[in-house]
Amino acid sequence: MTSVTVQSRVNPKLKMQAEALFAAIGLSTADAIRIFLQQAVNEGGLPFRPTLVKQPNTQTLVTIEEPEEGGGKRYSNAQEPGDNLGS
Repeated sequence: MTSVTVQSRVNPKLKMQAEALFAAIGLSTADAIRIFLQQAVNEGGLPFRPTLVKQPNTQTLVTIEEPEEGGGKRYSNAQEPGDNLGS
C-alpha cells in the first residue's frame, strides 16, 4: 500500500511538547497522527469529546468529592498541612 504525506502548521512549542509526550510513551509524532486518524475513522468522528472547559480527570473528581462524603483530613488553618509534611 502506498502512503501520502500529511502536512500541518502548528506552534513550535506545541510540536515540541507533543513530541516529548509521544516519545515518553514510545511513539513518533507520525505514529501518533496515524493512531489519531485511525481512531477517528473507527469512531466515525473525533476520538475524544471537544469541550470549552478543561474537565477534571477521575482522580481529581474523587479528591474533590472526598471531603463532601466525610473523608479526607481537615485542617484549622492554611499553615497546618505544611507542618505535617515531615511526620
